[in-house]
Amino acid sequence: MTDAELPRSPQTFALWREVQDTRVRTRLGGIYYLLAWLLTWIFSATPSALWLSGITGSVLFALLMAARLLHTPPKAQNEHELRGWLDRHWGLVLLTSLCWGQAHAWALYSDALKDSAIIATLSTIAFSTAMTFNFAMRKKRAFVAILLLYVPGLVVMALDWRNGHYVLITLLFYLSYLLLALNRSHREYLGTLDLELRLLQQQATLDQLSRTDTLTQLGNRYQFNSLFQNMVAAAKRSGEPLALVLLDIDFFKKVNDQRGHAGGDACLSEFAQRMRQVFRRDSDALLRLGGEEFGVLMPNTSLEQAQSMAEQFRRELAQNGIDLQGEHLPLTTSLGVGRFDALLDVDAEHFFKRVDNALYQAKRNGRDRLELAAG
Repeated sequence: MTDAELPRSPQTFALWREVQDTRVRTRLGGIYYLLAWLLTWIFSATPSALWLSGITGSVLFALLMAARLLHTPPKAQNEHELRGWLDRHWGLVLLTSLCWGQAHAWALYSDALKDSAIIATLSTIAFSTAMTFNFAMRKKRAFVAILLLYVPGLVVMALDWRNGHYVLITLLFYLSYLLLALNRSHREYLGTLDLELRLLQQQATLDQLSRTDTLTQLGNRYQFNSLFQNMVAAAKRSGEPLALVLLDIDFFKKVNDQRGHAGGDACLSEFAQRMRQVFRRDSDALLRLGGEEFGVLMPNTSLEQAQSMAEQFRRELAQNGIDLQGEHLPLTTSLGVGRFDALLDVDAEHFFKRVDNALYQAKRNGRDRLELAAG
């Protein structure tokens, strides 16, 4: 997945990261439960006498392993799907822990498995340690999983206090360490996640700055080039209308000459603000293409709609002008308007050229007017 495809909401990203980490860390875990059971069974005193329970346990852990591997993360990056996947996958983890806890308890309790009970005990220690350091993202669930792995065996040892008390006490000490380590691992995971979120936020901020004109806070030429190509491609595929409005402030050089660059900058900012008041739909992309030239990309907009909105903007600006540095400044604009036509426009560049020609036609015809792109 590319950076552009990562979830942008911090909460959704945190869930997405947890899903990825959980998936990676459970991928190999299932096979070791199966191997631990096979070793416990094979190295028992009489494995042939335990063939039914041995095969049953092997099938059980093999099915749990397959369920983990086949339970792939959702493609949809939304909170509901991600939470649902995590709940189901943790269900598999907890079920595996429960099954192994019972297998360990049986190995300690059964005389037939007495010779290989140490294998089950060492495996329990390994599984609970892995749970502590690999699944600390959900501290409460990891705590429950550790108890499911540990407690059944501890209960059997407690029942056989005379023979098992020294191992029981040692395991209790180690369990206390695991719980302390789990709390620390949880804090470290959250700290790493917070750092990653901050880095992504900084990256998003820098990306936004690189695509935004600092003076007008509209999209810049870089943003326009990216959006324009994508929108034209989408219009080709879907057949939905795509309109483009190009605007150029009339006699802007005179504003700069009379009021200086500070006055010119204020004029550009006010012009952009007026654009926002007219082209205010969520789908409209307002951009400064450079100097005193601006553009509006209008997906799912007919030529008639685009022409109407553009003419409204031209008329209101001509009637009201702008207030600049405490004074009223008459101001007009020339506009070119066009709609993408797959039969006329071989590519995005040709479409832009048609509308740009209409803009310059408006300027040649006396300015303060709108011209439609030639069909």
